[in-house]
Amino acid sequence: MAADAVGEDFEEGGEGPPKKKFSGKKLILFIVLPLLLLIGAAVGVYFSGLLGSKPEPVDTAQEAPPPPPPAQAVFFDLPEIIVNLNSTGRRSTFLKMNISLELQNPSDIARINEVMPRIIDNFQVYLRELRIEDLQGSAGMYRLREELLRRVNLAVRPARVRDVLFREMLVQ
Repeated sequence: MAADAVGEDFEEGGEGPPKKKFSGKKLILFIVLPLLLLIGAAVGVYFSGLLGSKPEPVDTAQEAPPPPPPAQAVFFDLPEIIVNLNSTGRRSTFLKMNISLELQNPSDIARINEVMPRIIDNFQVYLRELRIEDLQGSAGMYRLREELLRRVNLAVRPARVRDVLFREMLVQ
């Protein structure tokens, strides 16, 4: 009869022992979160190169040709430039500069000598409009270098000047 009573309980309820359902928080905590952590770890390992294929052996017989030797630097010294800076007070401010030009080809020296008056004129016109504040700090020096480089390259075209180098710069 006890066996019949147990059997009747199952038949009457039709469900048997009560089933537990996962709540939304538990589902996220125990299933989704570890799954995301595993995926994240796998992506991290992949991008760190730990799972990458082994590098193929390099054939020493076919090495890349050596890079060409660097071009020989050619420098051309401009004459000393002294200009008045733009100032609002009674006191005059002078800028004294010694500049070297870095050229790509030694053959460009002839072109520089041909247009030297134009280069000096371009520099002086630009420098006379500068104020002392324009020359302060590394940003001022950088802007000055870029502007002088642009002006000299316009004057010596088709030759090309690589860089403008300040040998001496004095503001008084």
